[in-house]
Amino acid sequence: MASDPTESFARPRVAAGALFFDERGRVMMVVPSYKDYLDIPGGYIEHGETPTQAAVREVEEELGIAPPIGRLLVVDWAPNPSEGDKQLFVFDGGVLDRGWQEQITLDPAELTGYEFHDVASIEAVTIPRLARRIVHGVRARQASTTVYLESGETIS
Repeated sequence: MASDPTESFARPRVAAGALFFDERGRVMMVVPSYKDYLDIPGGYIEHGETPTQAAVREVEEELGIAPPIGRLLVVDWAPNPSEGDKQLFVFDGGVLDRGWQEQITLDPAELTGYEFHDVASIEAVTIPRLARRIVHGVRARQASTTVYLESGETIS
């Protein structure tokens, strides 16, 4: 019996999220109810959904708001020993001014809060590869570019 040639193809779990900022340039970090570190708003892409659509949907589900989601900042190939291959898309969510912040209604099944943090100290509140992804995303936003990463690192 011949083996299935597609068995050797990567089948990554694909997720999309957004970097949001306050008026002071600090990045929004959400407090998930099911993780022991802070994360960015976002989640896994559903069947038939594009990364942009997933980012919009996840932000609306988690934060209860639908601000415009901007351009792609980062794509990260991020295998995880316990979860397998992952491909992560990070989009520019822009600045959430006081008006947007006042409209936030957290999904209590997923989030217990949110905070804004200086990018320079982001390593203190999240896992290293997400911190690297955020730092690269902020740089890409400032340079009006998109960055490709592997496990949160640029490759040569």
